[in-house]
Amino acid sequence: MALRTIVTQKLKSFFSLIGVLIGVTFLIAVVSIVQGMNVYMEDQFANRLIGLNTFALRTFPNFNSGNVTDDMWRAWMRRPRISYADADYVAERLKTPAVTARFCSDRMVLSYGSKQAKDIELMGTEPSYFDIKNVEVATGRIFTPQEVRVGAPVLVVGSELGEKLFQGLDPLGREVTIRGLPYRVIGVAARRGTLFGISLDKFAVMPFRAPARRYICPLNILDELQIKAANPDLMLTAMGETEALMRTRRGLKPGVENNFFLQNASGALDGWKKISKILFTALPGLVAISLVVGGIVIMNIMLMAVAERTREIGIRKALGAKRRDILAQFVIESATLSTVGAALGIATGIGLAFAVRALTPLPAAVAPWSIAVGVALGMTVGIIAGVYPATRASKLDPITALRAE
Repeated sequence: MALRTIVTQKLKSFFSLIGVLIGVTFLIAVVSIVQGMNVYMEDQFANRLIGLNTFALRTFPNFNSGNVTDDMWRAWMRRPRISYADADYVAERLKTPAVTARFCSDRMVLSYGSKQAKDIELMGTEPSYFDIKNVEVATGRIFTPQEVRVGAPVLVVGSELGEKLFQGLDPLGREVTIRGLPYRVIGVAARRGTLFGISLDKFAVMPFRAPARRYICPLNILDELQIKAANPDLMLTAMGETEALMRTRRGLKPGVENNFFLQNASGALDGWKKISKILFTALPGLVAISLVVGGIVIMNIMLMAVAERTREIGIRKALGAKRRDILAQFVIESATLSTVGAALGIATGIGLAFAVRALTPLPAAVAPWSIAVGVALGMTVGIIAGVYPATRASKLDPITALRAE
């Protein structure tokens, strides 16, 4: 009967359920986008840029989620840089099984003949870097520890850089120049895709002792020492050891702040976690506003329905319908109306989430719990909104109701 009423009075039903529809749509869409972003940030952003079970020994963070004051920035600039000797000291004394890689980078211009590739990330590192960052080589090879020791001028290039510079030619064995210094391409990395629409394949990797180190890690200085453990527990243990080793090496007394920084994926995600927390904190209030409005609309429509169907109620009571029967009839109609609105809202929210995923770099992952919450909210709003009109209908005197026109 409730569904028949909704179908019969389509326009009235639509305006009745639109508030619930908007509230549930907003709930599903926002939760889906935020949940998708959580997965994306953890699997793509943090693990690609930092590395799984990986942390870095740095002078100061290169991902910062808070407000950096001028005083804080000046204090960071006064810190001693991470040197080759610091990296050797930590790598040689670290007891926890871990893989280490010295690392430095900067944006450079690479040339091949008359062609130039600008704003390319040139990285100086060790062979272990490819394992730490899960960078696979599609063709060719990575450089060897011997080539690192002698500073051989060789490069592994990203797939997009290879396509741009060599345009259909096989990059292997070809010579590119970096500020006039010749380098031989020995490998091409497998395609890594994009991150927030930014290509991850515009890079070149060289041994950190190669001649171009003067441009990216001058004066025996590194940007960071990357350290990868087998699992999260070992990573935390290695972080504790590294902190103790560096404090000992730099003679820092108890209570004195570290003059270096240990950065892992969770640190890089701090900024996003704050945004996500704000969104989830504000979400219930925003959804509640729509649902309250929707509930008020449904209540008003149901009150109109009671007025319009007074004669029907009188007939039902005259034929033996009890008060609870009339009460149940109108509460079920209200709950059905609201649940249909919630179902349409769920469908619309999922549609919006998938549209965002298809049309933008932002991902979306529908959370099953949000669908259950949407249905529950729809039913609850309908029941609450229908109680007063149903109570009013159930209290009608059958004789008076039968006289109604």
